Amino acid sequence: MDNKAMYKLTYGLFVLTSAWGGKDSGCIINTAGQVTSEPNRISITVNKANFTHDLVKKSGKFNVSVLSEEASFDIFRHFGFQSGRDVDKFSDYGACSRSANGLYYITAGTNAFISATVEQTIDLGSHTMFIASVDDMEVLSDAASATYAYYQSSIKPKPQQPASNGKTVWRCTVCGYIYEGEELPEGFVCPVCKHPASDFEKVTS
Repeated sequence: MDNKAMYKLTYGLFVLTSAWGGKDSGCIINTAGQVTSEPNRISITVNKANFTHDLVKKSGKFNVSVLSEEASFDIFRHFGFQSGRDVDKFSDYGACSRSANGLYYITAGTNAFISATVEQTIDLGSHTMFIASVDDMEVLSDAASATYAYYQSSIKPKPQQPASNGKTVWRCTVCGYIYEGEELPEGFVCPVCKHPASDFEKVTS
């Protein structure tokens, strides 16, 4: 079985934002889409490990900012490579505004945002799917939406190359971090983007 076949599926990229108990946060997701038009509903699927997941579950509301091809890698680093449990992602982030529901949406590197209220949740083990009714939405720019393929080819920095010393290294396929050693330690997590060992590829320099 070739797991890379999954890469052929098309995905958009989004910043999911929510708030609860006076705390705002946001994370990167790649699963958001319309599920019905009358009434207008969307679905999102969020990893339970994300702090924003907990905020959505508690508050029952969220915004989805649609990332465009004008997005820089900094927005992925800011919302994807650190946890809202550890940092306030909006304390020094200026490219945002609050929508009518009181939540932040991202104004730079995006082409639209959608505000929604959760109607139903589906437990998917590692993730939760939220089915939500659309409350508000706005087009922010005419820039094309960024697909996951576009992110890989044009936004994400090219992987750093290991030194030519004949040693075996492992490279994170998400952020490019290099770990040197014959095997990855058990339970290894990338120190940069926090992805697990399954997202590393073996590279012999």
